[in-house]
Amino acid sequence: MLPLPLFHVYANVGVQPLAFLGPNPLSLVPNPRDINDLLKTIDTVKPAFFNGVPTLYTAILNHPQVRAGKIDLSSIKLCFSGSAALMAETKKQFEEKTGARIIEGYSLTEGMMACCVNPVRGKNKIGSIGLPLPDVDVMIVDAETGIADKSAGEVGELIMHSPQHMLEYWNNPLETQETLRRRDDGKLWLHTGDLAYIDEDGFVFLVDRKKDMLKTSGFQVWPREIEEIISAHPAVLEVGVAGIPDEVKGEVAKAWIVLKHDVTTAPTSDEIRAYCRERLAPYKVPAQVEFRTELPKTMVGKILRRVLVAETVGSN
Repeated sequence: MLPLPLFHVYANVGVQPLAFLGPNPLSLVPNPRDINDLLKTIDTVKPAFFNGVPTLYTAILNHPQVRAGKIDLSSIKLCFSGSAALMAETKKQFEEKTGARIIEGYSLTEGMMACCVNPVRGKNKIGSIGLPLPDVDVMIVDAETGIADKSAGEVGELIMHSPQHMLEYWNNPLETQETLRRRDDGKLWLHTGDLAYIDEDGFVFLVDRKKDMLKTSGFQVWPREIEEIISAHPAVLEVGVAGIPDEVKGEVAKAWIVLKHDVTTAPTSDEIRAYCRERLAPYKVPAQVEFRTELPKTMVGKILRRVLVAETVGSN
């Protein structure tokens, strides 16, 4: 089942060819935001392989009929998730609900289709984007200089060398030179702008986008870590976290939260912050919490942190 827009590389190149090359029957869902129609289609065609983005898995899990156990998702044996970071709690709940396994992969526009993928069988490391594919080399380097290599477990910028990465930014040689850099090995490496680390088994773990990292009172804070904590709160449906300006600390974290529709007692901002305080270092606790009915997203379903920040800064 392919409930994703076909103009996006994930659907167009990553999934659609499976129907042609398999050959395999493919169920196309034009509007995946219509969850009622999506669930009806799942019930009708009973897909074995489901493809989605994190926000779609969250929406399915929190649909009233799914929560009431009235939708049979047992036909799904395997899922793929991409386009944005998959929260550990979402993966856990969806796998428990379906009995399927969600495989998370990673790439970026400059790297074309999936460059790292988790194995379908074997180790299942929560939070990892998997292992580099056979023709992809990955490395973690110093985030500031892009040169010094990092050891296992150390956070730095993820760079990669692969036959499918881009040749250049169209008519933008300066940006191309910044993103594609030749190292001492003679290879041209793509600097992804993503902060990550590689463990002793070679699994890659994303920390966050380098440009999204915030500094509060001199401490480095990664929004995704806070999002992981808040997303595990039983009342939270979706969350976005980003840094906003602060006169004293330079920047502070702010959380924008959408609550589940069937929450009987909605948590307050102070209660969310108290929940974070029990699980995070004090400087990582969001200074502000704002509740919303929805969060701005791309057409594929990725939460737009920059829009949230722009709306907040603009309103001040």
